[in-house]
Parts: sequence; structure tokens; C-alpha cells
Amino acid sequence: MSSTAFNRLRGLFSKSPSPIITTIKANRAAEIRAAISSKDKKILSLVKKFKETTDNPRFRRYRHYYEATVLRLAREQHFSAIQDILEHQKKYPDIMDQKFAVRLICLYGKAKMADDAQKLFDELPSLNCERTVVSFNALLGACVKSKNFNKVTELFKELPEKLSIEPDVVSYNTVIKALCDVGSVDSAIVVMNEMESSNIQPNVVTFNTLLDAFYKNNRIEEAEKLWCLMEKKNVLANVRTYNSRLRGLVADNRVSDAAELIKEMGKKGVKPDNYSFNALMKGFVDVGNLEEAKVWYKKMMRNGCGPDRATFGMLIPFACDKDDFDYAFELCNAAVKAKQSVYNSVVQRVADGLVERSKNNEAQKLMKMAKLK
Repeated sequence: MSSTAFNRLRGLFSKSPSPIITTIKANRAAEIRAAISSKDKKILSLVKKFKETTDNPRFRRYRHYYEATVLRLAREQHFSAIQDILEHQKKYPDIMDQKFAVRLICLYGKAKMADDAQKLFDELPSLNCERTVVSFNALLGACVKSKNFNKVTELFKELPEKLSIEPDVVSYNTVIKALCDVGSVDSAIVVMNEMESSNIQPNVVTFNTLLDAFYKNNRIEEAEKLWCLMEKKNVLANVRTYNSRLRGLVADNRVSDAAELIKEMGKKGVKPDNYSFNALMKGFVDVGNLEEAKVWYKKMMRNGCGPDRATFGMLIPFACDKDDFDYAFELCNAAVKAKQSVYNSVVQRVADGLVERSKNNEAQKLMKMAKLK
């Protein structure tokens, strides 16, 4: 290639953008800067107003407003604003009250700011607030919320002896939860044994956490042994305990046993909830038994448990798979009445199925309902 041609090509590729393109880019950058600036101003205004409002002692008693504000800022990742708001609370005499201090530690946890939660915990003595097992548990819980699971076990090993704090059942349950969340179920069992060695009896929360983990990890046999241990210790199962077992039985393809378990719940005075019925119906969906799923859907309604989004999201496509578009249409109607959303693609599938079966009126009603809702 001649040097003249090469220079001409190089000129084409290195040519400066046209004035129009440059102007468009500049305008877009200005719009972005303006949007960011406007958003920052709103956040600054929110923080300023919140801090001013907390000067009112009555307002400081409203946990809901604190939580709503912190969660909103966390969603938008304005962590410095959260620090600003919660640091500001230290100036009030309320900080000497353990309940108020614990609330702030928990808020840091909900914002997934474990380091800030620990910083506040460490500062409590200088703020004339005694550190007790309650604030210690709040710190452990904040670490779990922040998914800083290693920190939970570190703090549990170090702080009690250092600060002369006696861990309680909540402390042990929080550590067990952290270990289960990282998949260390065997280590969680060890902690439960240590708990009993310290003359602290495991409660229903302890067993619920462990049962959830065993069933999720498909360790069904061990979970069943744990269930027997719970009964032996006279720890009363609640609906969450039963729901863990229901999901485990369904995962193990023991759907008939799961159905019997729901009957047992009724006999023992434990009322099944949406999760109970959804777990069982999922079992019948998995084995392709629409008729049994229908039976338990009716029982769910009679039991006073309104079907939820998960119910409809599971049963409507299954009814379509089984070519029962009349039932799918019935469920769509029920979803609208229950004010539960259904994916547009699912509604369209039901409508198409109705049209294919010459049920145009039903299809039109369905599409009209979908547009209205």
C-alpha cells in the first residue's frame, strides 16, 4: 500500500467526530450530570429533613419511619447517607437506652453495613450504654443480615469472654443460622451440642433452622432423626417446622406422606398456611396429578388460605400442560379476584388455548380482564 493511501485511511479512522455527534454526546453527558445532581439533591434534602425531624422525641419512637428511610437509601446504595442519619442519633439521650441502640445496630444490619454495626457496638460504653447479650445478639444478627457469616463465628468466639457476656439461646440460634446459610450444617449441629453443654436448651427456632438446612441439602434421613429428637425434647412444632418437613417429603417424592402430614397438622392444632398447601400441590404437579392438585386447591380455599402468586404461577401453566383450559380460565378469574398478578405470557397461553377450542367468548373475557388489571 502506498504511503499516500495509508495516510488517507489513517485520516479516515482518526478523523474527529462530526460537530453533530459531539453536540449530542455533550448534551447527553449534561443530562446525566443534571439527573445525578438532581438525585443527590433529593437525597441530601431527605437526610436533612429526617435529621431535623428526629429532634422531636416522639418521632424517635417510630421504628417504622427509621426502617423505611434506611431501606430506601440502601436500595439506592446511599450508604454514606445512612451513616449520616444513624450517626446523628448518637447526640440524643435515647442512645443510653439499650433498646434504641439495638435498633440502630439492627438498621445497619438491614442496610448490610456490618462494619458500621460493630463500630456502634464498640462505642456503646463511651455513649453511656451498657453492652449486654441483647446488643451482642443484635450485632450477630446484623452480620447475618449483611451475609458476613465468617464474622458471626469470629465474634461469637471472641466477644463473650472478652466482655463477660453469657450467650443465650438467641446467640446460639444466630450462629447456627449463619453456619446453615454457608452450608456448614454439620458445624451447626456441633454448635447445638455445645449449646446443650452450656445448659441452654434448643427451641423451635433452633430446630426450624436446622430442619430447613437438612431438607434443602436433601439430607432427608438426618432431618427425620432431628424431627424425632425435637419430639423427644418436647419442643412443639409450629407451622414453619411442618412446612420444612412438607418440602422435604415432596423433594423425596413422598407426596402421599406430605398429604398425611397436613392432616396431622390439623389434628395437632397447627393450621396449615399458604406455604403448606403450595408445597403439597407442587408435589402433585411434579408427579403430573392435576386432579389431586385441584382437590388440595379447594381444601386450601376452605381452610381460609387465599391462594397467592406462587399458587397461580404453578397451577395455571400446569393446567395448560394438561390441556385443561377451562380450569386454567377459572384460575385466571380467581387470580384477578384475589388481586394476584399472573405473567402476560401465561394469560396469552390460556387465551390461545381457549381460542383453539372455539371458546372465543372466554378468551375475550380473559383478555379484557387482563387489560383492566
